[in-house]
Amino acid sequence: MTGKKILLLAGEESGMIYARELMARLPGCEFRTYQDYGFEIADLAVFGFAAVLRRIFFFLRVKRTMERAIDDWKPDAIVTIDYPGMNLKLDAYAKKRGVKAVHVVCPQVWAWHQGRIPKIEASLDRLCCFFPFEPKLFRPGFAVFTGHPLAKQLSGVVRTPIAGQVALLPGSRKGEVSRILPPLLEVARRYPDRRFVVPAAHERAARWISRYALPANLEVRQGGAREVLLQSECAVVASGTATLEAAFCHCPTILVYRVSALLAAILRRMITGTKYAGLANIIWDRCGGEGEQPMIELLQEDFTVAAVCRQLDKWLNDADTREKQSALLEKTVSLLRSEGDPMENIVEQIA
Repeated sequence: MTGKKILLLAGEESGMIYARELMARLPGCEFRTYQDYGFEIADLAVFGFAAVLRRIFFFLRVKRTMERAIDDWKPDAIVTIDYPGMNLKLDAYAKKRGVKAVHVVCPQVWAWHQGRIPKIEASLDRLCCFFPFEPKLFRPGFAVFTGHPLAKQLSGVVRTPIAGQVALLPGSRKGEVSRILPPLLEVARRYPDRRFVVPAAHERAARWISRYALPANLEVRQGGAREVLLQSECAVVASGTATLEAAFCHCPTILVYRVSALLAAILRRMITGTKYAGLANIIWDRCGGEGEQPMIELLQEDFTVAAVCRQLDKWLNDADTREKQSALLEKTVSLLRSEGDPMENIVEQIA
């Protein structure tokens, strides 16, 4: 693909990790990203209907700017990574203009209504899926299971937990931090003899966290989530991509999340295809796993300081219970391995 122009669009930091890896594997290509047009990840990564509506004119400007980029720069391909609300619209725009459109990370049609599937198929030339149950939802030959990149990166991972260390990951968006961090700080205060580490997703998140009154036994770092998860006996993690990384690190994890009551009511009506929020639990369930779920989930009113502490007590005081949970996570993520290297499998779909 030497000399090809690729518009490579990721709207969240987790997607940028894969974007940088693709750039390294396609050295002869010219790339442009959202950042090349003045849009930073921290501004793009907004979650929730209300938050998006408050910034609707910003997102309309993003869409118009990137459509002009497609028309003016005339890329040979558009490769979008996750962030489907914006990226699939740009894929459809590019495809109508004869630009090859490839999307990486399947939209969660298995959780939401599957009526979106024909629209997704019309928007893309190829869909790269990280979960083995996803391709069968689409027409034959359209979607391919590439394997999950983390399955390759963390194959044979060795945990080196520090006694008494607990990882806290309160999310990467400002709204997540404001809702999820305060209860976690109270949890840390209830274990003065334990060490809590928060690997902030980025510099902005570190600043948001630092504005709170932090207990003496809590350390905030910028980045390094994987290292922290590998070095922690257990973790409390906000629902999202980070929970899957915790699973790949085989770190016993409590998945927590809280949104506004209105949004929670809307989501409960919309999400009909799964009974779980965590990706590890969804993978286990859809791939035929039986028995105990790989990850503990505490959502909305169930996410309380007392509930988190009850589960931490089990793991912090019983190594056998921790090891059992760790082994279950290891078995779950093994389902995401594929033939060949996942990133090379994605490159093949772009070519």
